[in-house]
Amino acid sequence: MMVCEWRNFSTDADTYTQDAFEEMIGDEFEAMMFKDQEEFPAYIWTVNFVIIVKRCSKAYTDVSFEKIPRNPVCE
Repeated sequence: MMVCEWRNFSTDADTYTQDAFEEMIGDEFEAMMFKDQEEFPAYIWTVNFVIIVKRCSKAYTDVSFEKIPRNPVCE
């Protein structure tokens, strides 16, 4: 499900608000996509990046973020 409004989500260690996420990533939020009733999004779009949200552990809830440029410049 694609949503264009920020939804707070939590792991065992952190709670991610829009302000905290934007400060950590250094870019402005645009949209997020949730898969199959997951507690946290699978993808987050910002102005300049697509962020892939990956689960880090099966024993507890933790995630990592992988930033990919949205519009890479090819020369």
